[in-house]
Amino acid sequence: MQLLDGKKVSEDIKNEIAAEVQRMKDNGEKVPHLAAIIVGNDGASLTYVGSKVKACERVGFESTLIKMPSTTSETELLKKIKELNTNDDIDGFIVQLPLPEQIDTQEVLMAICPSKDVDGFHPENFGKMALDMSTFIPATPFGILELLERYNVDTAGKHTVVIGRSHIVGRPMSILMGRKGFPGNSTVTLTHSHTKNITQITSQADIIITALGVPNYLKAEMVKDDVVVIDVGITRLADETNPKGYVITGDVDFENVSKKASFITPVPGGVGPMTIAMLLKNTLLAREQKRAK
Repeated sequence: MQLLDGKKVSEDIKNEIAAEVQRMKDNGEKVPHLAAIIVGNDGASLTYVGSKVKACERVGFESTLIKMPSTTSETELLKKIKELNTNDDIDGFIVQLPLPEQIDTQEVLMAICPSKDVDGFHPENFGKMALDMSTFIPATPFGILELLERYNVDTAGKHTVVIGRSHIVGRPMSILMGRKGFPGNSTVTLTHSHTKNITQITSQADIIITALGVPNYLKAEMVKDDVVVIDVGITRLADETNPKGYVITGDVDFENVSKKASFITPVPGGVGPMTIAMLLKNTLLAREQKRAK
């Protein structure tokens, strides 16, 4: 069994990006600038956005963090997005999800200029991805592809089972794993809460990508020997024996499934760190596309 070490690979990617940014600086070029909007005080979102800002510093990007109160109206948020769309200094920006209930998430994602949508959530970018055209791939799926590629995990002709059909992970992963090229060329089954006999399906899978958010959902008896397991799930479970008072757990019963797997991502330290690294990569791409124009 080999660990797909997202922590290590994400550091490699950040080093590569930092070297490219240094080259830009040496040539007197503008360095990439990533902005993030956060609405409200959701603890997990604040932590996540904070780590994005730190990652920008680490690779030499400029970054701007825009905090808006949880009472912000949809109109106010859309106005702020319009400002960022037209601000030539900003290469890419994200609106941190989830948003407060008075705001229509779909309206917000639609308002982001596709050429600055480094999260890859705009329908134009999603459509291009589905058609195998060059575009911004959502950061988490992009990170999974990068892990599979850097560990040279064979995907051609394999049966990939995706558990969960969210627009952020499950749906894009099912499209990407079936596309031509590497990683890809696999036969994909997309499963979800209405799937019957899920164990029958997962036990035939060569590759399982799970993004459910149900702790320890995937058990050893649900997988075959030498399976490749990508665990996108991340849940805080209360644990009084831990100094923090909680443990971070994935969708996979790691202890038992890892005994049967050929490759597996740990939680934490697997897919999580890759997400931020690929957001930086998308921002670098946005800067390069702008320069090319």
